[in-house]
Amino acid sequence: MKKVTAIVRPEKLEELKEALFEKGVRGMTIYEVQGCGTQHGWKEYVRGNEVLLNMIPKVKVELVVADDAVEPLIDCVCDVAHTGEVGDGKIFVYPIDECVRIRTRERGEAAV
Repeated sequence: MKKVTAIVRPEKLEELKEALFEKGVRGMTIYEVQGCGTQHGWKEYVRGNEVLLNMIPKVKVELVVADDAVEPLIDCVCDVAHTGEVGDGKIFVYPIDECVRIRTRERGEAAV
C-alpha cells in the first residue's frame, strides 16, 4: 500500500475529487494548507506599508491506495491539476506498512 499526498491549487479541488471518485478512489482526507515554493508569494500594501505574503493557500489531498493504483492516480492528479503555471503543486508517495479499520479490525488493503 502507498499513501499519495497531492498539494494542489484550491480551485482545482472539486474537479480533482470528481476525477478521483471516477477512478474508483473510495476515500480521501483533505486539508486546507498554506505554503510557498517557487512562487514565493506576492506583495500587498497594508496601511501604507509593503507586506510580503509568501504563504499561498493550497489544498492537500491524502489517499491510501494499493501499489498498482499509484501510477494511474498520479496521472489523474497531474491531468486535473495541471495549468502550466508555477504553483500547480506536488505529489508525494509514501510506503504504508499497515492499515487497520477500527470498526471491523480488518487489516491491509481490505481496511482501505
